[in-house]
Amino acid sequence: MNILLVMIPLSILLLIGAGIAFFWAVDHDQFDDLDTPRLLPLLDDPQTPPASEARNEASSDGMPSNESGL
Repeated sequence: MNILLVMIPLSILLLIGAGIAFFWAVDHDQFDDLDTPRLLPLLDDPQTPPASEARNEASSDGMPSNESGL
């Protein structure tokens, strides 16, 4: 029964902390754009060269290739 003297104030503090975190996130525009993050994996990365170009650049630098050709 004495544990209630600890658990009730602790749960109230946790609730207040969650409310503060939620209102901070709302004030800092964390919930403004909900569509773009789910589309990001579908977008192409323009900085990443295709694998064939990266392989050609690696073989043209004069270093021996690790590919055995099998």
